[in-house]
Amino acid sequence: MKSPAHQKWPEHKVKESRVTGKARVEVDGEIVAESDDVIRVDEDGSPLRLYFPRSAVTMEKLEPSSTTSQCPFKGTARYFTLKVKDRSLKDAVWSYEDPFDDHRSLKDRLAFYDDKYSGIHVRGPT
Repeated sequence: MKSPAHQKWPEHKVKESRVTGKARVEVDGEIVAESDDVIRVDEDGSPLRLYFPRSAVTMEKLEPSSTTSQCPFKGTARYFTLKVKDRSLKDAVWSYEDPFDDHRSLKDRLAFYDDKYSGIHVRGPT
């Protein structure tokens, strides 16, 4: 299904691009994601986000949450609590498991709230 929001607000940009080089996510100095297969999303009014494939994320550190949210451009996001060392960061990670067709490349990829929680550092290409 195509995003109805892109038709309603065509001036709103959600630009996806492949990252060249390796990106990683560190939490309190521990690497929880690392890949050279990362999608960068630049969306009007939102911080830059990097989306990692599940195969590049330490999935045993994620616990599914009951939280969901609706993005009118990308679809329904499902959230995860991130558990690292003695910290439990509620809804710090999300995924679009069935995104609108306009953003199908984000399917099953994971992004991290580095601006919401201290200690989460998303590092661009190295």
